[in-house]
Formats: sequence, structure tokens, C-alpha cells
Amino acid sequence: MTLYYLLYFFALPVNCIAMILVFIRIYKGPTVFDRIVALDLLITMGIGTIAIYSIITKQPLFLDVAMILALIGFLSTVAFSYYLEKRKDND
Repeated sequence: MTLYYLLYFFALPVNCIAMILVFIRIYKGPTVFDRIVALDLLITMGIGTIAIYSIITKQPLFLDVAMILALIGFLSTVAFSYYLEKRKDND
């Protein structure tokens, strides 16, 4: 079994199932904080999917896209947290 078969038949399906579960957490999340953490996890899983696709297609350009998405995901999580902290102080 080569790396490509392992990525095609194990890593991608497991990642897709996990993404579905994260979407359910975003939908049912009891608090805004749960939804933010789930959104951050979804972005991280998207980065993993892009990395797997980059390995399968042998296109290193996609890794640059994954790094940019990681930066955007980190900054959005920090911005959401900052906003919620300020909102809680005002209430």
C-alpha cells in the first residue's frame, strides 16, 4: 500500500466525516464560543485537505494556499475572540 492509496482511501474520507461532524457542531453549538472553536477547527481541517490534495497532485503551490488560509484562520479567530471579549465587557 503506497502513500497515495492511504491518502485516497483513509485520510480524505476520515477528514470528510470529521468535517461533517464539525458542521453539526457549528449548527447546534450551544454558545457562540463553541461555534468559533468549531469554525477554527473547520479551517484547520480545510488546511489538512489542501495539504493532502497537494501531496496527491504533486503541486507544491497548494501549500502556499494552505499557509495563507492558516494565517486568515488564525487572525479571524483572534478577531472573533477580541470582539466577544469587548462585547462581554460592555454588557
